[in-house]
Amino acid sequence: MVILRKKYVVDRPVYSEDSFAEDHEKIYRLHKTTLDHVKQYLTCDSKRAKNAVLSFLPIIGWMRIYRVKEWLLGDVVSGVSTGLVAIMQGLAFSLLASLPPSYGLYTAFFPMLTYFFLGTSRHISVGSFPVLSLMVGAVVTRLVPDEGPPANITEFEGLTHDQQRVLVASSVTFLMGIFQLAMGVLQVGFIVVYLSDTLVSGFTTAAAIHILVSQLKFVLGLTVPGISGPLSIIYTLEKIFVQITSTNVCDLVMSVVIMLVVFIVKELNDKYKAKLPVPIPIEVIVTIIACGVSYGFNFEKIYDVEVIGKMVSGYETPVAPSVEVFQESAVEAFPVAIVGFAVAYSVAKVYSIKHDYTIDGNQELIAFGVSNIFGASFKSFAASTALSRTAVQESSGGKTQIAGLISAMMAMIVTVALGFLLEPLPRSVLGALVIVNLKGMLMQFREILYLWRRDKTECVVWVGTCLGSILLGLDLGLAVGLGVELLTVVFRTQFPRCSILANIQGTDLYKDCKDYLNIFEPKGVKIFRIPSPIFFANIEFFRDKLIEAVGFNPLRVLRKRNKAIRKIKKLLKEQGGDTTEKGMMDFFSQTTDGSYMNKEELPDNVSVPRVDLHSLILDFSAVSFLDISAMKGLKMTLKEFVRIDVDVYIVSCDAYILEKLHSCMFFDDEILTSMFFPTLHDAMLHVLEKHKGDKSEDCALENTKM
Repeated sequence: MVILRKKYVVDRPVYSEDSFAEDHEKIYRLHKTTLDHVKQYLTCDSKRAKNAVLSFLPIIGWMRIYRVKEWLLGDVVSGVSTGLVAIMQGLAFSLLASLPPSYGLYTAFFPMLTYFFLGTSRHISVGSFPVLSLMVGAVVTRLVPDEGPPANITEFEGLTHDQQRVLVASSVTFLMGIFQLAMGVLQVGFIVVYLSDTLVSGFTTAAAIHILVSQLKFVLGLTVPGISGPLSIIYTLEKIFVQITSTNVCDLVMSVVIMLVVFIVKELNDKYKAKLPVPIPIEVIVTIIACGVSYGFNFEKIYDVEVIGKMVSGYETPVAPSVEVFQESAVEAFPVAIVGFAVAYSVAKVYSIKHDYTIDGNQELIAFGVSNIFGASFKSFAASTALSRTAVQESSGGKTQIAGLISAMMAMIVTVALGFLLEPLPRSVLGALVIVNLKGMLMQFREILYLWRRDKTECVVWVGTCLGSILLGLDLGLAVGLGVELLTVVFRTQFPRCSILANIQGTDLYKDCKDYLNIFEPKGVKIFRIPSPIFFANIEFFRDKLIEAVGFNPLRVLRKRNKAIRKIKKLLKEQGGDTTEKGMMDFFSQTTDGSYMNKEELPDNVSVPRVDLHSLILDFSAVSFLDISAMKGLKMTLKEFVRIDVDVYIVSCDAYILEKLHSCMFFDDEILTSMFFPTLHDAMLHVLEKHKGDKSEDCALENTKM
């Protein structure tokens, strides 16, 4: 089938940057100074005040458009469904934080109260998240270990073991909130862009491995002290395998049965989600059954099963965080803040795109910062969101954060009135629920093959982040992942894939000469393209690749020419002749047909390297910036070519780079502004016009018009 393609013809002069500037007047814009930006930022009027209030309290925006008849029922149903999941996850994830289970219900309640007013996402379910719980738990077990004395912190005096752990967790969460709030106020929400999807995937997969190992002691009914720091996962597995013969069979059987049942029902929920009005709350069902069976058969005394035990009834008075804990945990609290925001923002972004509204990263930082500070004051631990819980809230009909508020109210009801019913619940049940909910994160291992086939560099980031996080711990692992990721960026910019371009015959298009058959490369012309910024780290690489592309080193050619000139001068002087410097340089210069003086014309002891190049075109279309060091190196390289009579042209240079070249006194008697052309084809036509004595060059582009 023949496809008729549209054609276009442009008839215009061949432009250099100088001639283009003569024909087309440019508008010179006045750039604002730092003082101007400060004045604009501090200026206030009624419109700006209104926008500031709406930005700080997003609830005003969506409450004004709330459709009570259409949305309220869905929000109520969604709130109840999400609340049941949030309660179970709060209880389970508190084990990851090494805290009594009742404090997981606090995390399902307090942070949501402030996010309801300050958050820009209408669909995420705010509460505990397993990765954050584990990261907080690492600090808790380090400062208040299961075995041995706690850290030397003044506020620990007079507190029980559990109270000390609660103080540590709430203080770390408070500091996490301060970090998030500060980043939001300073408008640095963009920081999340440095956590790529690949890095987050590798990190959360490693976190899933840590979570799985940490829950084995509950599933097997073993007493294993919490261990933190590098290689903690190895030491924990060692202690588990040493005690494996002491496994509590009742705990193990109950955990396996629950994991199988929950897994099967969750798969059915996914398969028939279009037909089910709400997902089957299987976690709630098995929890209720396990509570009843444990209470009825007295598992705690007969089978020595560890149960939740005494639940805190109601809410405790607010407490001040420990400054000493701040000092001990600042290094760990910052990555917790970053990970918590990154996960919540990425999930919120997915649903905002799906439901066509915008979210503000900086406001999300403020919302989570205030939520964690407020929650920590009432002894809750780190809050973010969980994808599974958010999926329940959205799929069951939730339209706004009224659903989130209702889910928080359900957590409050359980805390105030129904908590005692959960006291017989075996901890192995919570451990089983945590493990079965890791399926999504563990399945991310499949990405290794996908990334290896499509982008090996990304695969290195994934594997490096995952292994670093598994072996060194989540905080150091995140730093390792960021380091590997930044190294890949440096590697890609420092060692870009440079190429030699050639003309596609009959067009004004230029492509890599290795990729196409019907191409035209004019004799004596090289087109070199560098697809990255040029800066201090890659200027030498640029120079080396350029020399490799043209096939000779201009500096070496120049030195050999100068050496030959000195020898010939000496010979002429001995023979009584005389010559000028200009005459000697003309002796080696090009003729009009691009040829050079025959070597046979030179004396036997004088040799000059042959240069079959009269024009070098540098394609700067992908060069986004030049720094001062690169500018000096580029200028030196260009002069080396100019001094051996090779015309150099730079094409498609960014206007900002041109301005910088002018301001940095880049141009002189050798480096001229006439070297710069707006397009590659302009430069090529200029070169062919200048060297039109070669007939093959005249006819090669005869079908192209400008």
